[in-house]
Amino acid sequence: QVQLQETGGGFVQAGGSLRLSCASSGRIFNIYAMGWYRQSPGKQRETVATITNGGRTNYADSVKGRFTISRGNDKNTMYLQMNNLKPDDTAVYYCGALLYINSSPAYWGQGTQVTVSS
Repeated sequence: QVQLQETGGGFVQAGGSLRLSCASSGRIFNIYAMGWYRQSPGKQRETVATITNGGRTNYADSVKGRFTISRGNDKNTMYLQMNNLKPDDTAVYYCGALLYINSSPAYWGQGTQVTVSS
């Protein structure tokens, strides 16, 4: 089992920045990649960014150039630096842990709310 806990959400004005963190524990040696996902009311959960154990990153087109995903040196913590936030970024943000390439997350955090006002 892998446990994930997000922190860092909050309320910010458009153009502002937030940094999300995801702390992982448990059988983390099984993890192939981790990612950030978000879901706003009435919409499906979407992938924001992913990062593999090898450091390969991938971003949704809507956040390229504004968001940066990274992992701590001990690989137990993952971050999402969000700059130039827009109202459309308002959502609950979740971190997820993937066990295999091209798979959906096998483990999820509880989520953290990000609200961007115009």
